[in-house]
Amino acid sequence: MLRKYGLPLLGVVMLIFAVYHVVRAQQTAPKVDPLISPAKSPFERTVAGTGMVEPETENISIGSPLPGLVVKLDVRVGDKVQRGQPMFRLDDRNLQAELVARKANLLSARAQLDKLQAMPRAEDVPPAEARVKQAEANLVDLKDQQDRMIDTAKRTPGAVTEQEVIHRKQAYEAGKYELAKAKADLDTIKAGAWKADISVAEAAVAQAEAAVKQTETELDRLVVRASVTGEVLQVNVRLGEYVGTPPNQALIVLGGTGKHVRVDIDENDLSRFREGLPARAMRRGDTLHQIPLRFVRVEPYVIPKKSLAGGTTERVDTRVLQVIYAVETSPAPLYVGQQLDVYLDASQGEPRP
Repeated sequence: MLRKYGLPLLGVVMLIFAVYHVVRAQQTAPKVDPLISPAKSPFERTVAGTGMVEPETENISIGSPLPGLVVKLDVRVGDKVQRGQPMFRLDDRNLQAELVARKANLLSARAQLDKLQAMPRAEDVPPAEARVKQAEANLVDLKDQQDRMIDTAKRTPGAVTEQEVIHRKQAYEAGKYELAKAKADLDTIKAGAWKADISVAEAAVAQAEAAVKQTETELDRLVVRASVTGEVLQVNVRLGEYVGTPPNQALIVLGGTGKHVRVDIDENDLSRFREGLPARAMRRGDTLHQIPLRFVRVEPYVIPKKSLAGGTTERVDTRVLQVIYAVETSPAPLYVGQQLDVYLDASQGEPRP
């Protein structure tokens, strides 16, 4: 009974299931809207490209002009800095000690110059004048002794020897030289310092001042400051790290406050590109808001494409022309390094046939 009715019934059930499965598999799947609509050009004729957000100053890699140990870090990622604001400082203890020594040398050089410029001292003149008077009195005495000796020799021959007469004459001549020396010393004291000595002292002061300024400059170079007014994008240095010159990587990456978009125009689209074309940009994942762009410049050097957007038609050996646009307004914040879909209005400035 089971074989007579069961097997045909089972065959009919399997046939109905097979027909149902075939009919269901041939049904067209309902269309599903994508979660994010693809970007569409807002212009009738367009030149499209991939844009990369960058600071208006481009990325500035900050390094250290001198090697040393980082002892102070004044900024963090995202900080707004003004031009000339300190960002980090290196160890300066050895230069501070050197500065103290060089300042002491400068004080010594200035004191020596002041001493020369203050000459003659009022206290040095009276002793010199006294020595002149003493030499004059001594000369008068020597002159008297010489005259007496000569007179005695004339009046009483043989009373004195010829050698004694010559000795008195030589003593008198020596007295003249002593008086001349005393007068010359007095004149030297009254004349003050020699001009050449003052020049040497002035040169020594200038040299000491230059040494102090050199050390102060080296100290200032140990403080790394912001080169532009902008935002700190990256900080790759930490307290206690030793940095060299040049460093292995940018210690701090700094960028200006304004935003630019670097657009890569494929070389195949360059025949339709013109400088100054209006442009609109859209963020990835946000096709509802358009960002107006203002033309800035063209970098007239076609380079190999580095930023690939993931399209199947892209080639690594494709070359692109980079065009810089400025972001005028944006409905949402733009971040440096963010990719945008950029469309240029190719209908404007199109060459006429």
